Parts: sequence; structure tokens; C-alpha cells
Amino acid sequence: MEEPLVKRTSLKAADCPVARALDAIGDWWSLLIVRDALDGMRRFGEFQKSLGVAKGILSARLHSLVDVGVLELVPASDGSAYQEYRLTEKGRGLFHVVVGLRQWGEAHLFSLEEAHSELVDIDNREPVEKLELRSGKGRLLAWEDTIVQKVHPDGELR
Repeated sequence: MEEPLVKRTSLKAADCPVARALDAIGDWWSLLIVRDALDGMRRFGEFQKSLGVAKGILSARLHSLVDVGVLELVPASDGSAYQEYRLTEKGRGLFHVVVGLRQWGEAHLFSLEEAHSELVDIDNREPVEKLELRSGKGRLLAWEDTIVQKVHPDGELR
């Protein structure tokens, strides 16, 4: 058996929430699976057709997403002997992450006249507003308005 070219470093115990999140969801196939699941896909074949990814890679990513609690395997909704992948509450919590990536991509990776898919409100088919970060008192925040308080060895935030 061949050794992988690069050994993966686990970030499960990192004190940074971003690092831990990337440990669980940190590759593009996993996020694209979550994107498709948010769009209603549930079957292995649907994911494979949408993504065009090799079946082995898809199977590994789906198993990983089940292992970290983003997806769960449930009996098929049509009563057949198959199983489907359903987003858990933890998986649905990635909605804002996927929307944030979508909006960043729209703003920075498409020209103004270039057509692309669009996220719209299901009730009125109008485009959704840009995500915003607000303070506890409602003030709109940008990156320069925030700092990360680090955890020190004594367990205190500073």
C-alpha cells in the first residue's frame, strides 16, 4: 500500500473554531455535497451526477460527513430498500457558510454581465440580501471592527 504524499494533520483539538470547522468540512467536495443537500439532493446517484466526482471519493466524503454528524443515513423516502443522506441540524447550520461562499464568489469571481445561478427567496423569487455581521446592539460590523480573543494557557480569554 502506498503512503499518502502529504500526511493530514488533525485540527480536532485546535483552540481555533475555524481550524476545527475546517477539520470537519475542509475540502471542496464536502462543501459541494452540503450545497447539493441544501438544494434537496439525498441520494448517492444524485450527488454523483451533480458533482461528477469519482464514486470512491464521493463515498469517502459522504461517510466522513455522516461521521462528523453533518449528514445522517435514513431509509429512502420512497419506501424502497435504499438509504438517503439527510442533513442534520449541524449540517443545516452550514447554510450561512455556503451562502457566504456563494456571495463572495458572486462578488469576486464573476464579471458583472456573466450569468450564474442565483439564491432567491422562495416566497417572492427576489434575490436574497447580502449576509451581514452585526454587534449585539445591531451595529453593522466589518472585519476591522472585530478582534479574536485568544485563549491563554490559564484558560482565560484575553
